[in-house]
Amino acid sequence: MSNTNLEQLQDSTSESDRDARILKQGRKLFIREFEKQLKQLNSLLDKIRSAPVVHDLNQFYRIIHTLKGSAPIFGYVRIGKLADDLVRAWEWTQSLDIDSEAVLLQLNPIHESAEHSLHVLRDMNMECDIGVTEIQIDEQQDPAGVSMLGSMKSRLLLVDDDEVLRSYLTRRLQLDDCIVDEAADVESAKKLLRLHTYDLVTLDLMMHPQSGYELFEFLKDDPTLKCLPLIVLSGRNDLNDKVRCFHLGADDYVTKPFQYEELAARIYGLLKRTKNFEQLAFRDPLTGVFNRRYFDQQIRMELQRIELYPAPISLVFIDIDCFKKINDTYGHHVGDLVLQGLAHLLQVNLRSTDLLARFGGEEFVIALPNTAVEQAITTMQDILDKVRTKAVAQYEGQTFSITFSAGVAEWQEGMTVAEWVSKADDAMYQAKQQGRNRIVGASEEDDGGTMPRKSAATPQLPKKNLLIVENDPILRAILTSHLEHLPITITLATNGEEALGLLLGRSFDACILDGMMPKLDGFTLLEQIKKDTRLSHRDMKVLMLSGKKKEEDVARGFQMGADDYMTKPFSLVELEVRVKQLMNFV
Repeated sequence: MSNTNLEQLQDSTSESDRDARILKQGRKLFIREFEKQLKQLNSLLDKIRSAPVVHDLNQFYRIIHTLKGSAPIFGYVRIGKLADDLVRAWEWTQSLDIDSEAVLLQLNPIHESAEHSLHVLRDMNMECDIGVTEIQIDEQQDPAGVSMLGSMKSRLLLVDDDEVLRSYLTRRLQLDDCIVDEAADVESAKKLLRLHTYDLVTLDLMMHPQSGYELFEFLKDDPTLKCLPLIVLSGRNDLNDKVRCFHLGADDYVTKPFQYEELAARIYGLLKRTKNFEQLAFRDPLTGVFNRRYFDQQIRMELQRIELYPAPISLVFIDIDCFKKINDTYGHHVGDLVLQGLAHLLQVNLRSTDLLARFGGEEFVIALPNTAVEQAITTMQDILDKVRTKAVAQYEGQTFSITFSAGVAEWQEGMTVAEWVSKADDAMYQAKQQGRNRIVGASEEDDGGTMPRKSAATPQLPKKNLLIVENDPILRAILTSHLEHLPITITLATNGEEALGLLLGRSFDACILDGMMPKLDGFTLLEQIKKDTRLSHRDMKVLMLSGKKKEEDVARGFQMGADDYMTKPFSLVELEVRVKQLMNFV
C-alpha cells in the first residue's frame, strides 16, 4: 500500500472514530435533556387533564414536536415514533383559534388525546430508563462495572400479556447479557418451553385467554420442567394468591409495580442457587461436563420435542482407546488429566445445542439434535482428526496423546432411549473390532446381530436447490449460516425483481420468501409465480417469512400459494425443521 493510500486510510479511520465519539456524546446529552423534557411533559399533561389552558397545550405540543425530529438523529428511533404518535394526537390544537380558556373544557378531543398520551408517556419513560442504563453501562469500562446478573449468561422466558412491560423487561435483561424469549399467552409459552431449554421463567398470573395458573400445571406434569425456577409477577398483592403460587411451585412472587433492580437481584439469586445445585447434581466433578443422570433427563426432553417438531437426532457413544494402559503405565492422576483434556476438546468443538455427558469411566455420549447419522459421522471424524494431532494432557513436561473409537446411531421412531444407546454402543464396539481410532455408523436395522457399518466416506445425498429472497442483509447471512450444513445449494436474492429473474432462469426445490421488500414484495411475487405459466408448473415449495402476524395476513399468504408461513421474529431451530420438511429431508 502506498504512503498516500495509507494516509487516506488513517484519515478515514480517524474521521470515523471522531464521528462515533461525537454521536456518543450527542446521545448522552440527548438522554439527559430527554429526562427533563419527560418531567415537563408529565407535569403539563396533569395540568391539561385538570384545567387546560392554551399556553400549556402549545408548550406540550412544542416539546413533542421537537422530540419527533431530534430523537432519530441520535439513533433513538422508537422515542421519535412515540413522539410522532403524540404529535398526531394533538395536531388538532394547532388549528384552533380560541380566546376563552373555558371553551377548552368543552372540547372532547382534549380528554381523548390526554388519555392516549398517558400510555405513550409511560412507554417514553421506559425508553428513557433504557437509554440511561445504556449510557451507564458504556461508561463502566472496568470489569467491576459488569452486573452480577450479566455474569450468569442465562436464557430466560418472560410470559406476560402486557406487551409494553414485556418489551421493557426484555431490553433491560438483554442489557444484562441475558438471552430473552417472550410469550404473550400460556400456549405460546408451552411451545417455547418444548423448543428451548431455559434457566428461569417469569410468569404473569392475570392473562387472557388462560391465566398463568394453567402454566403451573404444565410445568408440574413435565418431569424435565418441574424444577425450572419460576418467578410470579402479579398486579395483585393478595395473600391467598401468594400462598397458592408457592404451594404450586413458584420460587418467588413479585408484586407490580416493581423496580427493575429488585427483580434483577431476585433473578440473580435464584439463578446462582440453581447453578450451584446443577454443579452438584448434574455435573461430573472430574471433567465438568454433564453426568449420566442429567443426560437421561435431557434426552427424554429432546425426544418429546421431536414428537412435536419432527427432526433427525443422532447419538454418539465414545470410548477412549487403550485407556487402561494409560492408567496402568502412568497412574490414575494422568488418566484423570486425559479425561479432562478430551472432555474440553469435545466441548469446544461441539455446538451449544449439542449435549455432551460422561457416561462412566472413559466413556462419553453426545446427543446431536437436528443431525442425521451422516452429518454426525462427519462431525465426529473432524473431532477425531483434531484429537490425533493434538495432545490432550501434559504432566511434568510430558505430553499425552490419545485416540478414541465412536459409534453413531440415529434415533428411529418407536425406539426407547436404552435401545438407542445400545445401538450406538454396538457400533462403537464394531469400531474397536475394526482396529480402533475410527467412527462407525449404525445401520437403520440390526441385521441378525451384525451391524452393517457406514464410514465417514458415505456418499452425500444429492443436493437440492434453495432460493432465499430476503431484503435484510443480516437476516440473509444468518439464514445462510444456519442452513448451509444441509445438503442444499443456496442462492440469494435481495428483492422480488431479482428473485423473479432467477426463477425464470433455473429451477428451485424450495424458496424462503420475505413478505416485505422494495420493488416487488413477497406477496406480489408469490402471486406472479402462481399465475405465470412459465413458473406455475414447477413443484417449488414456498416458506413465507413476514412481520405481519394478523390472521388475515397469514391466510392471505396461504391463499396466494405459500406452503408454509412464519412470522418474524422466529426460531431458527423451528425454521430449519420446516425447511427440511418442505425439501423432504425428514
